[in-house]
Amino acid sequence: MAHHKDAIKRDRQNTKRNAYNRHYRTLMRGTVKKLRAIVADGDGAAAAAALPNAVSIVQKIASKGVIHKRQAARRVSRMAKAVNAALKA
Repeated sequence: MAHHKDAIKRDRQNTKRNAYNRHYRTLMRGTVKKLRAIVADGDGAAAAAALPNAVSIVQKIASKGVIHKRQAARRVSRMAKAVNAALKA
């Protein structure tokens, strides 16, 4: 347990930031999971409609620093690739 005033504040900040980051990371994972489920069903049109929302969420949390920008780029690329494959099939 922290005893110094600044250490107590740092602990309080870390707790708050952890909750914020966890919320947005969970939101991102759920959105990506829903998109993958749509792609797995083979509904290319619905997947193409859901892609912009998923991309927006991933890029937003990358801009906030919750995930790394390269991780965001990788996730967006994989989602787009999956949607394009679903549209072709």
